[in-house]
Amino acid sequence: YIFDASGQGKVGAHPQTPGDRRPHVVAMDFGMKWNIPRHLVDIGCRVTVVPGSTPAAAILEHQPDGVFISNGPGDPRPLAEATETIKTLIRSAADSRGVPIFGICLGHQLLGQAFGARTFKLKFGHRGANHPVRNEVSGQVEITTQNHGFAVDPATLPADVVASHVNLNDQTLEGLRHSRLPIFSVQYHPEASAGPHDSQYLFDEFR
Repeated sequence: YIFDASGQGKVGAHPQTPGDRRPHVVAMDFGMKWNIPRHLVDIGCRVTVVPGSTPAAAILEHQPDGVFISNGPGDPRPLAEATETIKTLIRSAADSRGVPIFGICLGHQLLGQAFGARTFKLKFGHRGANHPVRNEVSGQVEITTQNHGFAVDPATLPADVVASHVNLNDQTLEGLRHSRLPIFSVQYHPEASAGPHDSQYLFDEFR
């Protein structure tokens, strides 16, 4: 799938036009909400959507300026192949190309696993709108929309990956960020439609 300037998805090769300087994002689709690539198009990106099972080498063949890891259903632990793919993408972010990576929901959990963290099933899943999340960088509280039953254990994150957002209801991890590499993710849905819109700044930060 590619997404054009109108935000509409279609099957085909990604359009390449001379002088097109829009950042090219390759989005790994694990059950992605279509409002996510629409947001990426709205902030000025070209978007190519590939299946979540796509190998890292095939993703990097697209020469992306950034990689997005989507939301999706269920337990992240059986997705060992995807976790290995993301490990390779993380290594690519550490080299001279420095490909930024942004994950949402399942993408957040898969990034956590790729960094070596443990994921676990919540006693009570987070569903619906109006979940308060504190941005640990700014101190601001964002009202978020959530839909997940699993979480990343922050105690198992490596030293160079920090908790960037925390759920104020149960103190679970809602975001992580690498301290040196351009990699970050959130557990909730900043693209939620019709809202809330407190967290849409994350797309601008990725851009």
